[in-house]
Amino acid sequence: MTLQIRPVETGDKPGWVPLWRDYLAFYETTLPDTVYDVTFARLTSAAHPDQSGLIALQNGRAVGLVHYIYHPHNWREEKVCYLQDLFAVPTARGTGVGRALIEAVYARADADGCPSVYWLTQDFNAQARKLYDRIGTLTPFIKYSR
Repeated sequence: MTLQIRPVETGDKPGWVPLWRDYLAFYETTLPDTVYDVTFARLTSAAHPDQSGLIALQNGRAVGLVHYIYHPHNWREEKVCYLQDLFAVPTARGTGVGRALIEAVYARADADGCPSVYWLTQDFNAQARKLYDRIGTLTPFIKYSR
């Protein structure tokens, strides 16, 4: 099985939409089609260099995605990287797709002079947390929102 991780391109939208829809469904979220359009346009536009996406292809089939955002941080001189969305289709889980996507973000962030990558997940996301515990550091922070 051949795994390729590469930046999301404009021609990837037919494969990207079902991945992102399934990711959002996992988190019991739905969004209007306009948000899909705007998000995909940002991920593939040079006008939005701090918002990027990668797609995972197994034998040419889209099986995973990751979206990440660079932003300033008040405690650092350089920007930090927020890994916002990560998803692999159920049949690809446990095959290294998630790890490869995260490591690709690490590599991109390093190359872009952004030494810190962080992300959030739901406490009930046990399968993903097994991977995160191996390749990241669990912090004691609790998220609040409005």
